Amino acid sequence: MLIIVMMVVPLPTLLIDILIALNITAAMLIVLVAMFVNRPLEFSSFPAILLVATLFRLALNISATRLVLLDGFAGDVIEAFGHFVVGGSLIVGLVIFTILVIIQFIVITKGAERVAEVGARFTLDAMPGKQMAIDADLNAGLIDENTARRRREEVAAEADFYGSMDGASKFVKGDAIAAIIITLINLIGGFAVGMLQKGMDAMDAVETYSLLSIGDGLVSQIPALLLSVATGLMVTRAAGEGDLGTTVVSQFARQRLAMQIGGGAALALCLIPGLPKLPFLVVGGAVLLLAQRLPKAADIAAMETAEEEVQPDLPPPDSPEALMGEMRVDPLELALAPDLVDLVDTSGGDLLDRVRALRRKVALELGILMPPVRTRDDLTLEMSTYSIRISGVEVATGQAPPGTVLAIGEGLDFLPGRAGVEPVFGLPGKWVPAELRHQAELSGATVVDRASVIITHLAEVVRANASRLLGREDVRSLTEVVKRTHPVVVEELTPALLSLGQVQRVLAGLLEEGVSIRDLVRIFESLSLVAKVTTDHDSLLEAARVALGPAIAARHLSDGTLYAITLEPRLEQSLLESLRPTDAGLQLLVDPHRAESLIGDMNRLLEAAEQQGTTPVVVVSPQLRMPLRRLTAVAVPRLPILSYAEIAKCTFRIETVGVVSGAHSIAA
Repeated sequence: MLIIVMMVVPLPTLLIDILIALNITAAMLIVLVAMFVNRPLEFSSFPAILLVATLFRLALNISATRLVLLDGFAGDVIEAFGHFVVGGSLIVGLVIFTILVIIQFIVITKGAERVAEVGARFTLDAMPGKQMAIDADLNAGLIDENTARRRREEVAAEADFYGSMDGASKFVKGDAIAAIIITLINLIGGFAVGMLQKGMDAMDAVETYSLLSIGDGLVSQIPALLLSVATGLMVTRAAGEGDLGTTVVSQFARQRLAMQIGGGAALALCLIPGLPKLPFLVVGGAVLLLAQRLPKAADIAAMETAEEEVQPDLPPPDSPEALMGEMRVDPLELALAPDLVDLVDTSGGDLLDRVRALRRKVALELGILMPPVRTRDDLTLEMSTYSIRISGVEVATGQAPPGTVLAIGEGLDFLPGRAGVEPVFGLPGKWVPAELRHQAELSGATVVDRASVIITHLAEVVRANASRLLGREDVRSLTEVVKRTHPVVVEELTPALLSLGQVQRVLAGLLEEGVSIRDLVRIFESLSLVAKVTTDHDSLLEAARVALGPAIAARHLSDGTLYAITLEPRLEQSLLESLRPTDAGLQLLVDPHRAESLIGDMNRLLEAAEQQGTTPVVVVSPQLRMPLRRLTAVAVPRLPILSYAEIAKCTFRIETVGVVSGAHSIAA
């Protein structure tokens, strides 16, 4: 509002002088701040300040022009610039003004505008990659959620800043053009006012008005030039750990040889006939003297090596701390044969990036924090093989020959390579040279690269062993997360009713049957209700499953229908009567022949349903579900067993595909 007032209301000359001094001082302060910030984002308000400063300078120019044309006097500052600075010569003033405009408009402003435009485009293009890098570090456990949030905000702020600088540089360019036009108008207007209105002759009009117009233009151009320099400094600053002065001094201090050569070259110029000797002797000698005081390159390298080698005192190799570190067993490990190390090479392999992405996928799918995967080479493995280990025990192995891709399909005999098997589904395939990938795809085969094969295998191992990977510390972390949003649920459950160990057993039991534990709030609420009556593990587990019933059943739907296998009522009643409590929970105590007949019937009904394109589940009473699961887990692991309570609140269609009678099965 004050800037608008300055444009329309005449100001006294004393106030004009004060405002001109304020304008020049503010421009110098902006340049100094731009030099002393460590990062451009530390002066993120610069684009807005640049706009306000430009408007203020233009308003001041208008006020000064008004006084020059009306009174022939616009304050002592402008008069000093018009008479003393340019020696009272209109020609000299015009030349100096033109030089300032050329420096600002063509050199500084043009370059700053280009740098700001390129910086904004590159920053916006790099933004998705930076966000993905932050997510990868978060998934890998290298940073916490608060650090990730802060880095995302910095990336967004950096993009906003460079986008704003791209627009703000246009203000500087427009200001330079406006200065030229305003000065030309002042020159013509002052000459016309002096001769036509005041009746002056041409020389008097030039001396009175034109010199003041030049002084006004110079007064405006000096802060405009400073702001242009500040703009150039902001957009050309690279990432550094210190301000501009500290960075420049430290970098020049490392170039002892360059300083010596530069000083010697300055002294050599004294040999050219006709050149004055004294200036080059003084400058060259000063540079050589300064170079002698700088450290040598060998000393700098030794200092850097010493800094890199400085490490905290390590304990002796036979100390308890060192032995404990060597004894530690990694929860999840991926061992690679020596010829597969290229998969984890940062220059070309992306296996580590895919492992980090897998952690996020597992967290969203199962609700657990997958432990970091220790990836290392193992000389004991056969060439082209890899091994997946849990707590130091090998649970899976596979092959991934270098320079090949896995083609899965039939009719691949015409392609060279060696036979292979897809490790998760056991599909037959062939490892063919990578350059024949296109030919394999044309033959109708599904082609998978080596890293994808390993990651798919690792993901399946993690899903199958999720209950083993869920540690007590992981349960504590998950509980703390729930407590932030639902403190009452956690405080009511643990440690008042259940310990973390009991909660861990329930969660592990859910994961063992492939049930996601993402909905921890619902799980904890159901456990709180049952734990007030009993702390029996089977009862707690069934209560949690009932709470998650719709989600569990939804995983087994086929075209919106749940295909169920049930037990004949008399058989179910007989099995209920054979339940016996043991230390491991309720068990079915039936004779081996009857158990074999029961499992055989279930297996036949499962295979018959799968041949018809459906995936059935066994539905039994809640008391029988867990004991029956223990009986069939080894023989028919892929057959899910649900209870009637789990599907009671489901709204989808349920179709019976078979009934198990014990002696024989009846297909629906």
